[in-house]
Amino acid sequence: MFDLSKFSLAGKVAIVTGGSRGIGQGIAIGYARAGAKVIVTSRKAQDLEATAAQIRDFGGEAFALPAHLGRMEEIKRVVETVMEKYGRIDILVNNAGASPAMASVLDADERLWETIMNLNLKGVYFMSQACARVMKEQGGGKIINIASIDGYKPEPFVSIYSVSKAGCRMITKAFAMELAPYNIQVNTIAPGPISTKMMDSHWFSLPPEEAKKAKEEFEKLLPMGRIGVPDDIVGAALYLASEASNYTTGAEIVIDGGVLLASMMIGAISH
Repeated sequence: MFDLSKFSLAGKVAIVTGGSRGIGQGIAIGYARAGAKVIVTSRKAQDLEATAAQIRDFGGEAFALPAHLGRMEEIKRVVETVMEKYGRIDILVNNAGASPAMASVLDADERLWETIMNLNLKGVYFMSQACARVMKEQGGGKIINIASIDGYKPEPFVSIYSVSKAGCRMITKAFAMELAPYNIQVNTIAPGPISTKMMDSHWFSLPPEEAKKAKEEFEKLLPMGRIGVPDDIVGAALYLASEASNYTTGAEIVIDGGVLLASMMIGAISH
């Protein structure tokens, strides 16, 4: 008989990158409510402290650790700091990522490529590597990579971001294959439109009333009629971090309100 306690994260140590806002913040708070000791990391110390304070307010344990995870020395420092403080790493959520910047494939430059790839691919790969080395020695662990539906079907003018998220999916599969013998499960969550600062940036330049109207028109195009919220991602993140997912590795959970499905249906009709 299935034991619901398998969803508990009591006593687990979890690192959530990009944990200061949006999806990362939602996952960090969800993990803390499930009993984990949560380390949140991103570049902005003030925002991290605000997330940690929210967790402490309900009696959870949180540690804010500012870092730029596109840099190897920063990845090393994060892992060493967590090990000094907690002595283990049970869960890693690679959520930190560079936002998509608008540029056509004809205009995108090398600087944009380097900025996005450093965080979305290099950071994910080597943060996973550093934590996996710890997990191997301690007998297991969980790595969850936050990709995007753009890694399945690219949006116009965000080609580099889409390529990076497709690469993130492959990092998951490569690590899952090699780490399975060490009881380390590696999986992907691919969100669709979720209400975050990144998502809302589509309407920042518009006057408030125009922004509201544009957002409402966009929502009408979505199968479920709404933009998701970070809490829509937390359930899957909790499953993949817990013992309930011990036989799940190399998997991809798409949480997009049916957007990819709708795009496939439109493609089928058009052909």
